[in-house]
Amino acid sequence: MHTEKVTQYIVDWLSDYAVKANIKGFTIGISGGIDSAVTSTLCAKTGLSLLCLEMPIHQAKNQVTRADRHIDWLQENFPNVSRQPVNLTPVFDSFVAALPPVEKEEERFMSLANTRARLRMTTLYYFAALKGYLVAGTGNKVEDFGVGFYTKYGDGGVDLSPIADLLKSEVYEIGKFLGVNDEIIKAAPTDGLWGDDRTDEDQIGASYPELEWAMQMQDEGRTEADFDGRQKEVFTIYRKFNTANRHKMIPIPVCEIPKTLK
Repeated sequence: MHTEKVTQYIVDWLSDYAVKANIKGFTIGISGGIDSAVTSTLCAKTGLSLLCLEMPIHQAKNQVTRADRHIDWLQENFPNVSRQPVNLTPVFDSFVAALPPVEKEEERFMSLANTRARLRMTTLYYFAALKGYLVAGTGNKVEDFGVGFYTKYGDGGVDLSPIADLLKSEVYEIGKFLGVNDEIIKAAPTDGLWGDDRTDEDQIGASYPELEWAMQMQDEGRTEADFDGRQKEVFTIYRKFNTANRHKMIPIPVCEIPKTLK
């Protein structure tokens, strides 16, 4: 990849889109991970206003610290960057308290994890509407179009996706080129939806380099029968997620009524 040229291409694309839409800038949620770090830096490089939101919900301390330091770094390097902390923990707790109880608490763990992402999306759009900004998405190609590892109408609810055509490895490459903090580069990827240190690999069962390989194999028309051992296991994992999350990757189905019935 021509890293410098790709970086400039994305910055120009962001600028052109915002100017044509008559938008003043961008807002983005900073998680302490590589995707939000790279996306926020690309947005900052446009020279347009960038509002970085910190939205902890029972967050692991190390994630909050990385996010905080990244915004510090952005503000030291870009005068167009501002920050807004919003503690969503009491909002989340109030929402949970308003819900009917369940027999087994673990049965709603995933629903509540996705609720965290949707509360953050709502908050991002509140500030975007308030300031006339666009919500910048942080999903990469493997997450958005490979395994669908994001929350529908949560972190998937955005106005534009600057890095969605980049593999995770390419996001890291651009992050290093941009000078993103080393602690973010080295941190294990996590969606930050559980209030602990579980990683994306813990949840998926495969690393991003493995998923990139599987994505390429599927694009080449390969099947499980072509592999054995760990390769077969990874390819099966990829196919499972890709199939189960296909509904996130296609337009919302519309029931089109035949003209003869109208």
